[in-house]
Amino acid sequence: MSKKLTKRWASLLLVCTMVLTLLAACSGSNGNNGNTPASNDTGSTSAPVEPAADYGDTGGLTLPIVNEPTEITWMLVGEHNVNDLLVAKELQKRTGIKVNFQTVSSSQYQDKLSVTLASGELPDIVHGVPVNELKELGQEGAVVALNDYADILPNFKKLYIDENPWVTTSYGDENGKLYSWPIYEMNRDVNHGFMYRKDILDANGIEPWTDTESFYQVLKKLKEIYPDSYPYASKTGAIIFRDWAYGWGIGSAEYPLFFDESDNQWKLASHTQAHREQLDFMKRLYNEGLMDPEFITDTSDSWTSKMTTDRAFVTWDWIGRLDLFYNQVKDANPNYNLRYGLPVGPTGNVRTLPKIDGTWGIAVANNKKTEISLKLLDYLTSPSGSELMTIGVEGVNFEWDANGKPVYPELSNLDLVDITVLSEKYGMWLEGAYLRPDHRSVYYNYTEKEQEAQDLINAEERYEKLDPVLNFTVDEVDRLADLKSSIQTAAEEFNTKYVLDPAYGDTQWNEWVDRADSLGVTELLEIYNAAQARYDAAQ
Repeated sequence: MSKKLTKRWASLLLVCTMVLTLLAACSGSNGNNGNTPASNDTGSTSAPVEPAADYGDTGGLTLPIVNEPTEITWMLVGEHNVNDLLVAKELQKRTGIKVNFQTVSSSQYQDKLSVTLASGELPDIVHGVPVNELKELGQEGAVVALNDYADILPNFKKLYIDENPWVTTSYGDENGKLYSWPIYEMNRDVNHGFMYRKDILDANGIEPWTDTESFYQVLKKLKEIYPDSYPYASKTGAIIFRDWAYGWGIGSAEYPLFFDESDNQWKLASHTQAHREQLDFMKRLYNEGLMDPEFITDTSDSWTSKMTTDRAFVTWDWIGRLDLFYNQVKDANPNYNLRYGLPVGPTGNVRTLPKIDGTWGIAVANNKKTEISLKLLDYLTSPSGSELMTIGVEGVNFEWDANGKPVYPELSNLDLVDITVLSEKYGMWLEGAYLRPDHRSVYYNYTEKEQEAQDLINAEERYEKLDPVLNFTVDEVDRLADLKSSIQTAAEEFNTKYVLDPAYGDTQWNEWVDRADSLGVTELLEIYNAAQARYDAAQ
């Protein structure tokens, strides 16, 4: 092991991140260097293997996966033991594999994972290792490169090599090896955005806003009618600047950086004219008493109190809040009606959520059961496996209704069947094991208000373009950790002062922009644009 790598691990331990000292032990115990498929030695259990049956669309993968009883271990987040529940039993029936799910509560998972990695004994499948650490594990032979096995993984090959070759570019190492199994189409279209008290607007004859200026006018009218209120309230602290940024065309998952499609370059949003205009608009709202003066410091409880009374009427949040707030106050205020509003800002757009996410850190150990573990993941990525993990087993725990939605007879006494209920009852929706959620699942059963949010944005396709997913070298990752953190902190401090301090204007803005080099902005952008150049070349 190199001195450089040892030093990095010691640093990771000091900050309570993943411990990766298992590499030599793992790579030396199985005789496989990670670049060639391991043998198909199964290890046996007493349960018989079911003959092949029709389990729907397996994407070309043949079931059962093994012809002899086989057991594998899979470590992932879970709040209860699921090995005696429906999913684990059905997986064994279909694949021949007895999966020993080693579930660890979310509050303890990080510590348990660190101990497991440090022990030198990886489970056959593990979830939650950061992608950059997986690259190191893979290069040392502890986990395998998924794309080395693509020829025996038809679902993986179709989705992540044939249809989306960028996945390896974005999540693989410098040698083109991918170690983290991606999640496919997990996100809903619309998950966050602006919201308003429709009951209050209707009672006062106010129409919902359609653009930035009418948003201002709505808040102004509300302030006139309710002078003791601050019409716009927020609980997200400095994150508000990022959340609003998409409407000004400078939003990004890499915020405060953003990708400018006009010249194919990454830039610092915090120094753009669009950002200045966003801050000026927020300052206008603040100065006129239209924005809660506690918008940077407010707690969730305080914000909730304001939004469920007559102290605030507009906010930005997760769409589940539309119904949660109503359920909280319906007894006292049955007319309460929080609704989703159009985006604010010149673009009038919201964030586009990615269809593929390769950051979950789902990896396969390099051992005698490697191929078996990989094929299990491939099955769960197929339509058949997707249905099993996120809907269930037709005729056993669910039936289809007239609208093509699953219903669960055993759960008919419950007011709401959500993914938490399905996880506890059947072992479905295990974090790190739902690799391709079925969009007929209850997770995609929108309430009337949530569906309205989807329709409002989808009707005019009000989405910002999805940014490239960049892949950084080990040295770049180390440098970015310092640069980006310090720049983001400085930007948030400036943003807050600019909005709150009446004295802040042209002079302070120009001074802020001039501080760029002293903050390391030039170096930060050079790293991002070098990574972008590599991405473009790979495509």
